[in-house]
Amino acid sequence: MDERSTPGERRQPFRDAGGDGAIVFDPRRLSQASPELFEPAHYAAEAQPVQGQGGRGAAWFVRGVFGAGVLRRYRRGGWAAYVSDDAYWWRGETEVRSLREFALLQRLRDKGLPVPAPIAAMYLRRGPLYRTAILVERIPDVRSFVDCVQADAAAAPWGAVGAAIGHCHRAGARHADLNAHNVLVDQARKPWLIDWDKGTMESAPGDWCIDVLNRLERSLRKRVAGLREGAIEQGMQTLRKAHALELGA
Repeated sequence: MDERSTPGERRQPFRDAGGDGAIVFDPRRLSQASPELFEPAHYAAEAQPVQGQGGRGAAWFVRGVFGAGVLRRYRRGGWAAYVSDDAYWWRGETEVRSLREFALLQRLRDKGLPVPAPIAAMYLRRGPLYRTAILVERIPDVRSFVDCVQADAAAAPWGAVGAAIGHCHRAGARHADLNAHNVLVDQARKPWLIDWDKGTMESAPGDWCIDVLNRLERSLRKRVAGLREGAIEQGMQTLRKAHALELGA
């Protein structure tokens, strides 16, 4: 075990033709890890691309010894994508995005928050650049909050979503991009918050909580179409009330 490993996280350095890298993984889910875990071809027919906004061409549903998972490669957006869509400047291992998300997800899980469990994360560095990926558990039988609202806004679990977000905010967990595709709802109507890249832990709830809710509302207005007038406003009122109640719990 690497000297930087912890009981819930094992670190495995590696080197291949592409450069030097490392994998962190949960030894409770994997006895060992290799770079092939992060290659869709490794899973053959068990790798299926995630379709739609949630996948963005860089995520796959996979299945392995760890069970059902989601493999996601990190992609750049904005102007930086014109230079490289998946390479990041190396600023040290503590700044590797997949490793930071892995550690954050473990912390959130330890607090009992509704997020997927991390399985493994890796980076591969070559010169001043690195590429990175993460593998997390797949929450079974879910659909996005966008789909829930689009199908039946009145029946969508607005209150449950607000309470789930409030639960995270009460613990100080701040999602960096909580759009409506990053909220999943399972068959028991339990919400799950996914894709915690660039998420942070804050010392206490604050104005940032409202910023997160406003971002979610903008996402719904952009992605959901054809609803009766006022449907999203009414739903968001329910969501915000449940969020406030959870913060005050």
